[in-house]
Amino acid sequence: MKTVLYFLGSLVFAVAAAFLVNNWLQGFGTPGYVLIGIGHWSLETTLAVFSVTLIIAFFFLYFFFRTLGYLARLPAQLKRRGHAVKFNRSQEALIAGLVDSAEGNWEKAEHVLIKHASHSGAPLLHYLTAAKAAQSRGAFDKRDEYLKKAAVQSPDSGVAIGLTQAELHLSGNEFEQALETLTKLHSIEPTHASVLKLMHQAYQRAGDWEGLRKLLPSLHTNKVLMEAEIKLLETEAFSKLLKQSAETGDIAAIQAKWAEIPNYIRKISGVSAIYFAAMINAGAGALVEDELAVALSVNWDTTLLVLFGSIPSNDVSRQLAMAERWLSLHENDAVLLAILGKLSIQCLNNEKAQGYLTKSIAVEPTVQAYQLLGDLLFDQDDKDRAIQCYKNGLELASSEIVSRIDAVF
Repeated sequence: MKTVLYFLGSLVFAVAAAFLVNNWLQGFGTPGYVLIGIGHWSLETTLAVFSVTLIIAFFFLYFFFRTLGYLARLPAQLKRRGHAVKFNRSQEALIAGLVDSAEGNWEKAEHVLIKHASHSGAPLLHYLTAAKAAQSRGAFDKRDEYLKKAAVQSPDSGVAIGLTQAELHLSGNEFEQALETLTKLHSIEPTHASVLKLMHQAYQRAGDWEGLRKLLPSLHTNKVLMEAEIKLLETEAFSKLLKQSAETGDIAAIQAKWAEIPNYIRKISGVSAIYFAAMINAGAGALVEDELAVALSVNWDTTLLVLFGSIPSNDVSRQLAMAERWLSLHENDAVLLAILGKLSIQCLNNEKAQGYLTKSIAVEPTVQAYQLLGDLLFDQDDKDRAIQCYKNGLELASSEIVSRIDAVF
């Protein structure tokens, strides 16, 4: 419509110009004369007719060549317009796909994203979002296919594609595949924060504590996690590695792993308890007796105290004497009193043992104390009191079980 109006307006202007020129020339007494000769041919006319003809001819020639130019450019314009339409549709499809993914319409999102990916200005987003949708509906083959297409479409976005692939593997509990992808990314971008963060999650969830331990310096150097989070991870990693060594029952392996642990982690009672328990279970309790006593002197802990009492010492009298030194500082500690009673029995000092166990029960009744006292009384042929101790211990154990059941339900 705009072109038609432009054509008509120009035509009116040309006719008006011709009319004005004709009237102007007619105003002269002699209208003028024009002669054009070509070989044996000649054209003879008045100046007014020639001027009007020239104006009209210029108009038509101008629009003729304009029309030819427009027709020559028309295929390219139609192609650009088609690309623009497809691009706009792909952008709308991307938004619709993201919305469908957020709403959990995985199959619908996948379909609309892939359909318009090839015409999009950001095909990477289409394929990555479609891969996530395919993963969510359990179509792992499609997920891998879309990730490969993303790599072909955007070869320079390897890190982004790899991170998405690793995240999808992690969410699908495919830890080995996730670690394989992340290891490749780490070799390319060793300081990339997102790569390091996903690697620590993959190591942690896969139970690869040695891998996580080796990664900790990079997490600290590149400030991927806060200092407190790194300390917790470090403690967890060394604790798990220590437990793995303990499961072997190899005393040398346990000691070697303990030697690798930094001092500030060794001082944590939960970590040291793993080591001492491992050594005791491996039959090397006598080797750590003094070390355990020092740890208790520095940091009083019930778990460590129980472990100390369970050591099959080479010198039980010395072990008892050490425990009795702590009594001055912890005279009302029921666990310590029970352990003193146990060690006294091993030293064949039944009178002292009975006193410690009776006091322990008075402070806080425990099943272990009732059992030890019952065994002691039974050996002394005091069966009635022994039976009463066993009965009290059973009642206490039953009440503890009931309390745990109530806590669960």
